[in-house]
Amino acid sequence: MSISVFDLFKIGIGPSSSHTVGPMFAAKQFIFNCIEKFPLTKIDSVKIELFGSLALTGTGHGTKGAILLGLEGADPATVETELMSVRLGRIRKNKTLTLLNEHKISFDEKESLIFYHDDLLPHHSNGMRFTVYDVDGTKLREEDFYSVGGGFVLDAEEIQNKNESFGKQVPFHFKSCKELFEHCTKTGMSCRELMWINEQTWRSESEIWDGLLNIWGVMQECTQRGMSSSESHLPGGLNVRRRAPDLYRELMKNPDHSPAELMDWVSLFAMAVNEENASGGRIVTAPTNGGGGVIPAVMHYCQRFRKDFNEDKIVTFLLTAAAIGILFKEGASISAAEVGCQGEVGVACSMAAAGLAAVMDCAPRQIANAAEIGMEHNLGLTCDPVGGLVQIPCIERNTMGALKAINAARLARRGDGNHIISLDKVIATMHKTGKDMMLHYKETSLGGLAVNLPEC
Repeated sequence: MSISVFDLFKIGIGPSSSHTVGPMFAAKQFIFNCIEKFPLTKIDSVKIELFGSLALTGTGHGTKGAILLGLEGADPATVETELMSVRLGRIRKNKTLTLLNEHKISFDEKESLIFYHDDLLPHHSNGMRFTVYDVDGTKLREEDFYSVGGGFVLDAEEIQNKNESFGKQVPFHFKSCKELFEHCTKTGMSCRELMWINEQTWRSESEIWDGLLNIWGVMQECTQRGMSSSESHLPGGLNVRRRAPDLYRELMKNPDHSPAELMDWVSLFAMAVNEENASGGRIVTAPTNGGGGVIPAVMHYCQRFRKDFNEDKIVTFLLTAAAIGILFKEGASISAAEVGCQGEVGVACSMAAAGLAAVMDCAPRQIANAAEIGMEHNLGLTCDPVGGLVQIPCIERNTMGALKAINAARLARRGDGNHIISLDKVIATMHKTGKDMMLHYKETSLGGLAVNLPEC
């Protein structure tokens, strides 16, 4: 399929692109599919079944609430985050759902939203099944969906044919870095320029420009909310303290202007975003929520510590990062439930390294080298969230990913772009590593840190 920069950078909500954003999209899409076949008023009841990783970590990742609001017509990009708990409280108290905010039906969450911790649907660990019935209990429609990472959702037919092309074809199609390089060599264009032309398949030039600046604006707002939050702890029961506000105040009050302070600022930016994500706030999937603090942190680094980070450089960063994200989406995965956290923080690190290298006016081969370094040193990264929450080790892991990305870009900038292991081979290795990884370490909270929390 042809992937847009706006597919990789979606405006959504926390705490998870695969477990919150994707299921909300799927639930809403299911109801739209139903009304293409029969009147909405014919539906008397609905059943939702969650499988695999969605079932195992869905409670901590907000999956249940996302699906209920999706059935009511909510969209991740526009849902009022501050009112979500109120809406969910009303659904649970009254035991009713209002499908697409139009048709009210009875709904008992305990009976109609079922978790299958030990079962999987055939094609992906993040599987969900929706079924609706009429007043006589006759099944009207049943449909399976898969949340495959980064808010991408496929139905059963699409996931079986995901290598086939759907929709419009872009002028410069690529699935590998080799193909991307060939386009750059033949045309003399940069990654940013190729992506700019491809994006015109779907949008006008002004829409692309304004859309990318809006993405950056949402990232900035998310970061600022995280740094200025008055909340002391994150929700979920682990009693994790919000650290970004205190760190921000300390850095503003007592700057030491040392080289190490730069690291503190980058860590702050990543931490602020991911604490907002953990609290269910508005965030940009970049390319996922679990790794969503890396790219904003590196862009904030550019804004604070580089003098040339203007609107043109912002566009360059995002388009170049998206080109690398496409390579991982096409050649491997950005789903932690499929390949572990190397598919989230690892991919975000690789994308951020490439974006920063482009901002530093690196050649295409140096950009690829930066992306390769970024992923090479995240290979094998597991996803083992404690308590099924996107908090430990996820928040700190984003700080490490951002710092690695900066280092990767600077290493590549000092080199000539030649590297023994190509980016394509690193992506293939990452994919193979994910396939070899035990299920326990792929967003199930069944292994690693998730089962080693000390009991006090």
